Amino acid sequence: MDGPDEGELVRRVARGDRRAFDELYRRTAPWLEVRLRRRCADPDVVAEVLQDTYLTVWRAAGSFSGARTGSGGGARGSAVGWLWTIAAHRLVDAFRRRARTAQVPPVQLTPSTAPAAEDEVMAARVGQELEQALLVLPPEVRAALRATVLDGLSPREAAVLLGVPENTVKSRVRRARIALREALS
Repeated sequence: MDGPDEGELVRRVARGDRRAFDELYRRTAPWLEVRLRRRCADPDVVAEVLQDTYLTVWRAAGSFSGARTGSGGGARGSAVGWLWTIAAHRLVDAFRRRARTAQVPPVQLTPSTAPAAEDEVMAARVGQELEQALLVLPPEVRAALRATVLDGLSPREAAVLLGVPENTVKSRVRRARIALREALS
């Protein structure tokens, strides 16, 4: 690969280099969009999260460049990981905004299959029960579940994201699953 790696681009962005920002966006936005689409079916939410992510990168690049200096090959993974962490936070924020406004994310249906009326009623009922069960969970437990299930993060990544020990994330996710199982049975 020619030119600076992503870590160097982020450090240049921190110094206000617009061309470095454009290059970082060109390299990472397609990959980031694919990852976000795997976690959210709504293209409007994905577009909003992408925009918020890169706005945050522009504003907060200095926090990355100050954390790592001259680390060579390891900076690329670190910069991309930093970018994904920002995007994951923004996606969680978007899901939280939806939950507050009681919007249900769109479900992609196969166009050739028309669901039976009974299936639609059951799906709505289960969705409402699940939503209510999630709202009863303590916020820290809900955050751990969202990080690992909705964001697809490992317990270790979720621990970094949430700022708690990995075993705390594991126990919170276990508590959430038990509570949800009881609420839905």
